Formats: sequence, structure tokens, C-alpha cells
Amino acid sequence: MNFEQLEYIKEVVEMKSMSIAAKKLHVTQSAISQSISLLEKEFGVELFKRSRNGTLPTEEGKVIITKVLEILKKADELKEEVQSLTSSYIGELKIATVPSIFMTYLPKALAKFKKDFPQIKVTLMELDNREVIEHVNQNKIDLGLIAISNSVKHKFPEYISFHSFQSQATFNVIVSKDSTLAFSKELQLMDIREHPFVIYGKNFYINLIEDFEKQYGALNIIFKSTNSEVIKKSVAEGVGISLFSSLMLTDDPYLESGRIISIPLTGFPLNFNLLFGGIYSKNRSQSRLIKKFLEYFEV
Repeated sequence: MNFEQLEYIKEVVEMKSMSIAAKKLHVTQSAISQSISLLEKEFGVELFKRSRNGTLPTEEGKVIITKVLEILKKADELKEEVQSLTSSYIGELKIATVPSIFMTYLPKALAKFKKDFPQIKVTLMELDNREVIEHVNQNKIDLGLIAISNSVKHKFPEYISFHSFQSQATFNVIVSKDSTLAFSKELQLMDIREHPFVIYGKNFYINLIEDFEKQYGALNIIFKSTNSEVIKKSVAEGVGISLFSSLMLTDDPYLESGRIISIPLTGFPLNFNLLFGGIYSKNRSQSRLIKKFLEYFEV
């Protein structure tokens, strides 16, 4: 018995599939199958059985697998403890983030972190929310910074940890200071659907607009852009109105100068708040470094 065999067992339990576990661990399916077979011979117990629902533990296997998971957890705890006693933080952090966090929380947190840990290489990429989650699940990155709806209880796999920033955002309509809507206290999308829109062209907003249009008909969309600066400048010039989360308007120069006005948006489909946080795999070797980086987010 060795730790590699135990890691194989853990992945098969989580993935319910030897083929998916093999892809995740970047080994062949036969390598996992043979390794587990050798362990079964050593224990004299069949650990897994195939079913319509995937590769699942046998009743006897459940008892052994519980102990296996305990061993791996203790081993991880030991590694972290040894690292904290014998070395400083080292390595690299690969981070993917949604635009709203990239524009607000991340620069300040990253600046403070790099000041304390200049030896850590940090690489960043900007993705849509769904893509960030996929990259974490596929072990392509160490940390994902995301936004999730508070109206739906988001369930992550057991091996994914979610660190909340304890911050929420609402949605707003932004209009030119000269717009007839500028003095509104609040607005609903259905009441302003005939106004010209310049839409922030990320999938999150596009999907929400599609949901709205299925029920209420098409919005008067002039253009879409993934450049938030272009959107805000166009709104300031009176080209159209747009939709943004309140987080993306934090410390915004157009808003602070009075060139655009932000008005709370209520009603379908944006009648929910956004929760912000970081997600990472508990299995990552850099989990200790990830937790340290997350401590730098002040919200």
C-alpha cells in the first residue's frame, strides 16, 4: 500500500468514475484500475463495483475507504504543519477571476500580498463566472474568484472550498446625467425596455437579457462590448443606458464626476443579490498559500 494508491481511491470516490479520475490525475485509466486491483488483493476486499450510477464503493469498501480518507486528511495536515515550521511561503499562484472582482477587490489585495511575499509568482486571467468554476474543477488554476446568486443555494463538489468575502452587490441601471431617467428612484427592466441599451457583453449579462427577452420581448440593444470603459463612456455621452452590478461601480470616476447616474434596478430578472468569494480545490498542494492570499481581501 502506498499514498499514490490511496489518492487514486479518493479520486474515484469523488468522481464516481475511473476514467474521469484518470483524466483529472493525468494518468491512464488502466493505471488506476491496476493499482486499485493490487490493493484489493492486498486487503482481500473488493473496494468498488460498477453500476448505472458509476463506480461506487461496496459495503465492505466503504469501511476501508473511510479510513483511507482519514489517512489522506492527516497526511495533508502534516505536510502543511511541516511546511509552516520549516519554510516560508513559496511557489506560484494561478488565479482566474470575474471582471467585477478584477476591477475592484483584486488590485488592492494583490498589491498587499506582493509586498509581503515578493517571491511568489502570481498569474492572472479574466474569465466568465462559469469558466472560472470549470477551470477550478479541471485543476487548471489554483484559485477562482467568482460571484454567485444569493437566490440559489450553489452547491460545489465536496472537494471544492468556498471562501466568502462577506460582501453582496445589487444591480443598477446607469444613465447619462441628461437622461430623462436620471431622477428616477428605482427602475424595472420591463419599464425601460424601449430605451436604447449598450450592454456589457459578458455571458452573465447576456444570459440574463435572454431570459428577460423570452418573457417580455426584445430589448432595444444598440451594441454589446466586453470593455466596461467603452460602455460607461457611451452612457455618459447619451448613446444609451446600461446595466451593472453595484460592485463594478465602486469608486467609478464617471459616477463620482456626475457624468453618469446609477439607479437601483428591481424586478425580474435581476431581482437578486450577488455574493463574492474565492473557490479552490482542497486537494491542491498550494492550499496553504491560497488561504494566505485570501486573507488579503478586505471588503
